[in-house]
Amino acid sequence: MSAYKQFNTQDLIVSPFEVNKSFSFLDSEFPDNGINWYTIPIGIFDTSFLTNKTLVGNPGEEEYTVLLANSIKQLYYTNYISGSAGFTQDAITSSILLGANREGDTRIGGVQQSNFYNYEQTTLFPGKTLPGLFVAFAIISIPSKLFGDYIQPNSFELSTVGGTFSGSYRDDGNGRIIAPDGDIDGNIIYQHGIIVLRRLNDIWAMMNQGNVTASFSSSYKLFETQYQCTIDENEFNYTLNPSAVTGSQIPTVFSGSSIEWENTASIGSPLGFVTSSFFEPYITTVGLYDENHQLLAVGKLAKPLQSSPTTDTTILVNIDR
Repeated sequence: MSAYKQFNTQDLIVSPFEVNKSFSFLDSEFPDNGINWYTIPIGIFDTSFLTNKTLVGNPGEEEYTVLLANSIKQLYYTNYISGSAGFTQDAITSSILLGANREGDTRIGGVQQSNFYNYEQTTLFPGKTLPGLFVAFAIISIPSKLFGDYIQPNSFELSTVGGTFSGSYRDDGNGRIIAPDGDIDGNIIYQHGIIVLRRLNDIWAMMNQGNVTASFSSSYKLFETQYQCTIDENEFNYTLNPSAVTGSQIPTVFSGSSIEWENTASIGSPLGFVTSSFFEPYITTVGLYDENHQLLAVGKLAKPLQSSPTTDTTILVNIDR
């Protein structure tokens, strides 16, 4: 019989699952792992790219300070600019005052909605204040090759022990960075790996004394494809082991380092025991092929599985991608 069997649609199951991994890096390891550290001065938004072409970032990965600061402003803080102070405004909502009928209903209160999508990390108070107006700020950028799809909420921490500054900045699971004194001191955008810190002087004190550790957990979605290889009781009941066919060389005498071989009779005929009605071959390997019979994947069983002449056998092959 054929050594191949076609899959049906119901034989394939694709299941997503999430994997996580924890990372921890010293500040001296930031550049080698693609973690960038940027400092943005006070009044950066009063300058333009035409007049300010200073660079910040790791050597070879520098960014223009003005462009970087304006990107942070546009992406994450445009809904939180109020005058020149940059404080968060409370959203104004309206209510319906019911009348005698639908035509008599009236709307009371103002209506306000956001003009920009600022990648909000919570439906609670976001604690966003646009830095760079009256305070210098810092940006930490973690590459996606480390965090995957997003940084796990409640996992980021920037800490140091000893020296003139000891403490940690951590995220609270809602996109806010909490300073050692418990105040909100910045924001984290989990899906972008961006951390904005407002107390630059304290951050500088940490970085200058060294031994600063940035730790976080990544989150990445994998897809597992499960192939259900079902063998009916009347299928694959013949061995493909070449030693079961005449013409194979079978060792008969072992003498020291030499082996004497017995060459069985005519080539291509199965040996007697293979044709017995009681013969039940063992399955050791499952191969997955494309329509051109090109081998794509191989699944090895932990131990040989004897095929059954009376019941179906299903072997599950799982491939993560």
